[in-house]
Amino acid sequence: MAEPVCTVNRQAWRAGDFFAGVRVIPEETAVAFTYDGSSFAVMMATPQDLEDFAVGFSLNEGIVGMPSEIERLAILEEEAGIELRMTLAGARAEVLKQRRRFLAGPVGCGLCGIESLQEATRPLPRVPAGARVTPEAILRAVEAIGAAQALGERTRAVHAAALCAADGGLIALREDVGRHNALDKLAGVLARSGQLATNGMIVLTSRLSVELVQKAAAMAAPILVAVSAPTALAVRSAVTAGITLAAVVRRDGFEVFTHGERIATLADV
Repeated sequence: MAEPVCTVNRQAWRAGDFFAGVRVIPEETAVAFTYDGSSFAVMMATPQDLEDFAVGFSLNEGIVGMPSEIERLAILEEEAGIELRMTLAGARAEVLKQRRRFLAGPVGCGLCGIESLQEATRPLPRVPAGARVTPEAILRAVEAIGAAQALGERTRAVHAAALCAADGGLIALREDVGRHNALDKLAGVLARSGQLATNGMIVLTSRLSVELVQKAAAMAAPILVAVSAPTALAVRSAVTAGITLAAVVRRDGFEVFTHGERIATLADV
């Protein structure tokens, strides 16, 4: 399988001059999701943790309700990319036949190819109450994932999605060039290990767009934390789903956009 990074020569401009050197950069590979012989989606992704990607994507897109409904998974490396070839349990295979959604997903987009506005703004499940956290725990969580980003440390060019405990401790983390891919991979590793997002925080190194709120709701995550700001639609969706959004996190603080009751000492936002 392809390595997730490669090293290239580069010229760096510093102090008014050019300097030769090398840089480690992330690989980007076309990854096709096929179910029972039919193509469903193609995403540009980092070729790493692909079993987690297959399971998490399938769960977050509602193709399966639990990992065991994927009866077989083969990861096939081809000249043009990688195929995640899955066989579904009988009942789920019939459900998938009723859907018509084909995606072409470049790194910057998690909703390409949806055939209707209704599907793009589909109703979200209401998340459980979850735990309350302190402002200090949010700051600790962001600091913890920064220290745990192996690909990020080497490339400075990938996103991370992590589940952190209510005290800010790191539970699991996944990285990818696509922010929504990283969150799908996180969903996959949590499902495969039997862990839940309900009593912790999902922490992202990206901006908060609506597809990330949709995926967090599918994971029943009550608190979503990010280092960048949310979109207006993400805020509206989080209000509906009951998700706490804490964003624009810096060393000295952050901003809360929805459901501040889960953050100790804060009134509702």
